[in-house]
Amino acid sequence: MLNTNTLCILFTEARQDYDAGRENQSFPSLKVHVMNISRRTWISSSVSGAVTAMLTPGISQSAQAAAVADPIVRPGKPLLKLSLAGYSFNRLFAKRGTPEEIAKADMSLEKFIDYCAAQGLGATELTGYYFPKEITPDYLRSIRAQTHRLGLSISATAIGNDFCVVEGDARQRQLAECREWIDYAAVMGAPAIRIFAGKVPQNDNEEAAIDRCAAGINESLKHAAAKGVFLALENHGGITATPQQMFRIIERVEASPWFGVNFDSGNFQTEDPYADLAKIAPYAVNAQIKASIAPGGKKQPADFERIVKILKDAGYRGFVALEYEEHESPFEAIPKILERLRPLMDS
Repeated sequence: MLNTNTLCILFTEARQDYDAGRENQSFPSLKVHVMNISRRTWISSSVSGAVTAMLTPGISQSAQAAAVADPIVRPGKPLLKLSLAGYSFNRLFAKRGTPEEIAKADMSLEKFIDYCAAQGLGATELTGYYFPKEITPDYLRSIRAQTHRLGLSISATAIGNDFCVVEGDARQRQLAECREWIDYAAVMGAPAIRIFAGKVPQNDNEEAAIDRCAAGINESLKHAAAKGVFLALENHGGITATPQQMFRIIERVEASPWFGVNFDSGNFQTEDPYADLAKIAPYAVNAQIKASIAPGGKKQPADFERIVKILKDAGYRGFVALEYEEHESPFEAIPKILERLRPLMDS
């Protein structure tokens, strides 16, 4: 890992080269300084985004950061916008049900959207598991119309893909599903899709699985970019159980302004999940917050203030969706949790 002194030396030398070459806009040495830092090492440095922006003449910090899968540099103050994830009512939904099954369920997407509005929220996260078995353009447009009439943004949608699957029909189905949901998100006006990496198949190894995962993301990003939808890789166990594993994927993702991390506050079960959340927060393009956290796998109540501070310290500007997963009835617990979160948010 580069320490601060090394970074300062690199920056000073590169800046001198830049000043010397400013007249003719030629910066060969500057390119050498930057290229000599491996992507993995650069990712590990907490000040990489700021230094990169300073080293690149004529490009704003936000545009520079958006051009690569490195920490996002955002102008302005942090801005956290509260949302609620459909998964919070997971037990009450029909899963990709028929019209009859959805009608019998205690919760549907339409009821959930109404619930978010009744709670005074400005956004709703619509998890893919609860859409009808047959999804039509008319249905997607009806969801978009309902949310807009109620003053709700669709903060994101989410799928349960596995990009570690080996080459073959099963993998092609995973990739096709991702493309399909990119299309759905575009119709609904959802800016992002939460995606998973997956898990190492039996008799395989993690390195090969990470390579396949990154390849799946890269292939999917082409379609996502064409449709204007972000792919947000979630820290969700498997090959994303630690920040180190996530960075091994991130460094293999081709430069795209449509890729980032889905920051999930409850999913790391490392010895210090708060510290590990701080490592991935600078990459976040979507965020979820949970009522529990599990240091060393031992579940305990989450420190909401600490989690929000992590996001704000990273300069995050975007949605933060409460994803409720506790045993108490969501109808009883969610309003109380939202009241605790509202003072910590900006909208």
